[in-house]
Amino acid sequence: MIKSEGEEWKDYFTLAYSEALKNSITYVAYIENELCGYSRSINDSGLFIWVIDLLVNKTHRGKAIGKSLMECLLTDYPNQAVFVMSDVDGYYKKLGYQKEGSIFRVKKQPRKQLTLFRQK
Repeated sequence: MIKSEGEEWKDYFTLAYSEALKNSITYVAYIENELCGYSRSINDSGLFIWVIDLLVNKTHRGKAIGKSLMECLLTDYPNQAVFVMSDVDGYYKKLGYQKEGSIFRVKKQPRKQLTLFRQK
């Protein structure tokens, strides 16, 4: 299913992604024994749930499968705020979700010498 999405999903065919799945909240949807959708989320130590992936097979879109996958998450984690990181905002707006903020890719940049301490 992921392979049909194209080059932008190439990182999903790595050992790192396989390892990430082991620590993720994952739901899968089937219609008549055919995989038609899945979601992958991470739990931020009980603080928030972050939806990382929500994918429905192109031939099954428009059947409320993505919405059902999201509802599973809300049912299983009723007391946690759930956020989505996405580049398809229109879909989530259609579901009635409220946009809060944005996402940025953090890149290492040169900086002045600074002493930092990690809090344990």
